Amino acid sequence: MTENTITQPTANTVRKDIHQQITDTILKQLEAGTVPWQQGWTTKSTAHCLPQNAITGKHYRGINIVLLWCASNEHKFTSHQWASFKQWSSVGQSIRKGEKGNMIVFTDTFEKEVDGEIKKIPFLKYSVVFNRSQLAKPDSEEIQPPESKVFQIDAVERFVSNTNALIKHHDGDAYYRITEDTIYLPHRENFIDAGKCSATENYYSTLMHELTHWTGHESRLNRKIKNKFGSAAYAEEELIAELGAAFLTAEFGITMPEKSNSADYIANWIKVLKENKQFVVSAANEAGEVVKYLDNKK
Repeated sequence: MTENTITQPTANTVRKDIHQQITDTILKQLEAGTVPWQQGWTTKSTAHCLPQNAITGKHYRGINIVLLWCASNEHKFTSHQWASFKQWSSVGQSIRKGEKGNMIVFTDTFEKEVDGEIKKIPFLKYSVVFNRSQLAKPDSEEIQPPESKVFQIDAVERFVSNTNALIKHHDGDAYYRITEDTIYLPHRENFIDAGKCSATENYYSTLMHELTHWTGHESRLNRKIKNKFGSAAYAEEELIAELGAAFLTAEFGITMPEKSNSADYIANWIKVLKENKQFVVSAANEAGEVVKYLDNKK
C-alpha cells in the first residue's frame, strides 16, 4: 500500500477529475441529507474538532477540512487525527487490512508555454490519508484539542474585538450591510436553545457567518459581495460564509446549529454543486483565506 499522488498533469481533464471527485464526495453527503460543514462534529470524540495531522500536529485547511469531515460522517470515525500511510509507518503504526484511504488535495504548478512565454499553471494534486480509527492497533495517545482559553467565550469576544468590525444589535435579522460596513445582529437575549446548540452557540455561529461576509469588503479581502439574490455569485458568497463560520467555530469549539438541514436548503446546494464542479473548492479556498485573515488579527 502506497501513498497515491498525481505527479504528471498531462491534460486539463486530470484537474477537472479531481474537482469532480471532491464535488461528488460532498454531493453524496448532501443527497443523504447531511450538510458536511455543519454535521462534522456530532460524534462525541470528534465534536468541535478540526481535522489534524497526527504526526505534524498541524490542522488541515480549506477544502480538506470538508473532505475529512465527510469521511468522518460516512465512516463514523471516532478520531480527528489523520496521516498518510508513510507517516503512520514512521511511528510504527499500520493500517487495518481492507481499510481505504481518504482523499485530500493540494495545489501545485507545472510549466507550459503560452503565447511564447513559459507560465506556471496551477493544478490540483491529491494524496491519501487514513484516520487513526483505521489503524490495525489504535492507541489512545491522540493529540487532544488544547484545553485553553480559546475554548472560552471570552476568547471569542477578544477575537472578534481584534477585528475592529462594527457590530450593532437590533430587533431585526442578522446580516452584513456593505454600504455601512456594519454587521447587524439580533439582541443576544433573542437567541434561544435549538437542537444540540445552546443560545450562546447559536449567537456566536451567527456572528462568525456575518463576520465572514464582513471580510469581503473592498478594504479587506475584496470579494464581490454585492450580488443579486439567486445568482451563482450570491450562492458562492453564502457558501463562503457557511464554510467560514464552520471553520471559525470549530477553532473555538462552538457547535454549529443544525437548523439549516432542511430539504430545501440541501436541495439548493445539490443544484449549485451539480452545475459547477469547481464551486465548492473555490468557496472553501476563499473561506480558508477568511480564517487566515482573521487569525492574523489575534
